[in-house]
Amino acid sequence: MNHNDFLAAQFEEHRPHLRMVAYRTLGSVAEADDAVQEAWIRASAAGSSGVENIAGWLTTIVARVSLNLLRASKSRAEVLVDAHPSVPRGDRPASVDPAEEAALADSVGLAMLVVLDTLGPAERLAFVLHDMFAVSFDDIAEIIERTPASARQLASRARRRVRGTRSVPDFDLARQRQVVDAYLSAARGGDFDALLSLLDPDVVLRADTAASATDTAREVRGALAVVRRALTFTSRASVTAIALVNGGVGVVVAPGGRLLVVFVYEFAAGKISGIEVVTDPKRFAEYEIAVLDE
Repeated sequence: MNHNDFLAAQFEEHRPHLRMVAYRTLGSVAEADDAVQEAWIRASAAGSSGVENIAGWLTTIVARVSLNLLRASKSRAEVLVDAHPSVPRGDRPASVDPAEEAALADSVGLAMLVVLDTLGPAERLAFVLHDMFAVSFDDIAEIIERTPASARQLASRARRRVRGTRSVPDFDLARQRQVVDAYLSAARGGDFDALLSLLDPDVVLRADTAASATDTAREVRGALAVVRRALTFTSRASVTAIALVNGGVGVVVAPGGRLLVVFVYEFAAGKISGIEVVTDPKRFAEYEIAVLDE
């Protein structure tokens, strides 16, 4: 076996790992595949002569490519949001298999992908490489062109964002989660009576302009009216995950891990007393979204 064949065989052996590094960094199957392909082009052009740790070397290459793509993607997203606030960022090319994308998202966790999407490129890469793939801060520092201490700080800051806060406004998070889990289950099953039992009689549902574009009212009061409106919203929300939103239990809608809708809940006496439906990307920055521990 000549050197090129050896490198190709090594690359194929490590391809699943490289693809997962790229996916967790980029949050997109299509972009992850592009990153892996670009990594192969760079690796084959450079050659691996003198490389002792092939897996680490290939991981570094795909991480650098992913960082460049992530920076470019963030820049494009900012332009799209400024120009077209109501345009979702989660569009995917037709060539991407939805089932495969869903499986990859499940392997990471939808809430985790949403939180990662709120991080800056260097911050996200430092967290992903260190906390998910045990890459040393010395190696991460070379990739992001920072000092090891700076790489460590970026990962630590990202970790705090991922874990979020644990402030509880009315009753404990476990009870909040029970209520929201039951609410989502009832909404998906169209169980009208169960939904009513979980709502405060004076509950208020508020939707931003984009969310209410096809409906007549941005604010609905009373359990009966809210149930009817909530069923409409939930029927559109096919990809949901429970997460911490500003320290309380909420729900995010994020096809492919790209945040499209945030449901913010208020609670009183063990029931849902308020629901806010937010779809404006410019408002997402108002919410601290974090992974909710199992």
